[in-house]
Amino acid sequence: MIIEWKEKYRVGIDIIDEQHKKLFETAGKIYDLLNNDIYTDKYDRIVELIYELKDYALYHFKTEEEYMQKIGYRKFLSHKVYHDDFVEKINSIDLESIDQDHDAYLLEMLEFVVNWIDEHILKNDKQITSEVAESSKQA
Repeated sequence: MIIEWKEKYRVGIDIIDEQHKKLFETAGKIYDLLNNDIYTDKYDRIVELIYELKDYALYHFKTEEEYMQKIGYRKFLSHKVYHDDFVEKINSIDLESIDQDHDAYLLEMLEFVVNWIDEHILKNDKQITSEVAESSKQA
């Protein structure tokens, strides 16, 4: 499972790339907690990570959406739906269910976050910069 920043994720917009790196760091924290055998009760730390992920995702999405609006990105609304779906998924987490099996929950959370980040950056976010490149060629 990929949980580290690689150059293939670079979209070429510095502030967005830096924020993506931070999302990878949070995924790394989830991975570290999953593999930590010292903690017997991981519940409080899981809840902290959920809120950290949600808060940072909201901050990042705001930055990205403002950028898309500034450049007049044609796919802004459909892109925003992906952001909204991510936030809805995080908001729908049943904190009581976490207490049943911490590691199973962490693994599910990690897979969701890593897959979402990977797919979203490589498919959706890269479209932003390719549209910018296309429009600058036509200008």
